[in-house]
Amino acid sequence: MKFEEKTIDIIRRTHDVKSFRFRRPAGFDYKPGQYILVSLKVEGDMVTKPFSLSSSPTEKNHIEFTKKLTGHPFSNVLDNMKIGDFAVISGPFGKMTFEGEYSKVALLSGGIGITPMISICKYCTDMHSDVDIMLIYSNKTENDLAFKQELDEMMQDNINLKVLYTLTRASESWTGCRERICENMVVRAIPDYKERLFFICGPPAMVKSMEDMLTSMNISGDMIKKESLIGY
Repeated sequence: MKFEEKTIDIIRRTHDVKSFRFRRPAGFDYKPGQYILVSLKVEGDMVTKPFSLSSSPTEKNHIEFTKKLTGHPFSNVLDNMKIGDFAVISGPFGKMTFEGEYSKVALLSGGIGITPMISICKYCTDMHSDVDIMLIYSNKTENDLAFKQELDEMMQDNINLKVLYTLTRASESWTGCRERICENMVVRAIPDYKERLFFICGPPAMVKSMEDMLTSMNISGDMIKKESLIGY
């Protein structure tokens, strides 16, 4: 499905991350974890980029994607967007989806790779699903934690959702985990990891590293779903 819609809300998530909301057209159906293609005029030409949906199919009035603002031309156009500005959107696309097919899942996310994970967590929470979800969310600093408030609120509403935040360049005041995602962390945080379907999303190098790690832990390929955020 391809359509043109105007922004109805713009939400600053962190110092360099914004979410862009558009009215959800009638008939636009998607699964948690899918992505869309967004086309904008950049320096006189139409440029198209993929973005995972950070909204959930349970949110009927809008769709949302979230972007880390990198200073590149496409990013700058987004950063300067105002409510009422238009974008051309097509989709949905992608096979890294989840609608409750497994009773236990593990989500491994790096940076802006949180976007499809947010969609999955929102969906399961809104559907009052009894799926056991463990999310490990890695960032550099406290200021890079997009959606932390939303995740903390979801944990209050959903006893089956647990989130482990880990920072690689945390301040001295940070009392949480300070490691990169590694095998020891997964074993500690998810002792029943062999019983879970894994989702991985983040920069390509991170996704490759996590996939290799899970393979070394004897997690079969059919129990791993992944999405690399190229160009973010």
